Amino acid sequence: MSSVIEHPAELTEQLRLPTPGCLLALDIGDARTGVALSDERQVVAMPYRVYTTAELLHDAHLLTTLVHDYELVGVVVGLPLTFAGMIGPQARHVQALADKILEGEALSLLPCYYFDERLSSSEAKRVMAAAGHSEREMRGTLDKLAAAIILQDYLDAN
Repeated sequence: MSSVIEHPAELTEQLRLPTPGCLLALDIGDARTGVALSDERQVVAMPYRVYTTAELLHDAHLLTTLVHDYELVGVVVGLPLTFAGMIGPQARHVQALADKILEGEALSLLPCYYFDERLSSSEAKRVMAAAGHSEREMRGTLDKLAAAIILQDYLDAN
């Protein structure tokens, strides 16, 4: 289960990957949550899908099936630090949502790692715009791409 991060230095202390296997990443927003998965060697992050955050809060089974299907060994949650690199109200809000989303039986047994997600959505938007996607086309894809960027950054940092 996740633990509350009070200071950004604690994020660095968490950078220990679990045993080899797939990782799940979440880019949690008030409306939507992007989901990404790593390969078993924890080298490459791939966008998976987008859920409404309300769906995830009300149905733990949605992510629990991923634990079994992909034999997940850990969860990475994007934490929106302030531009000064501090834990602010939005980061605390995301931690609270993550705690609720991850309280399902199978998910609560996995280690949870918070990772700085500053500018991941901006980067995802830039990548999609460079590929010629319109704002409308981005709506269903942007959040899962942001989750993949968070996860890839986490993998690269390890």
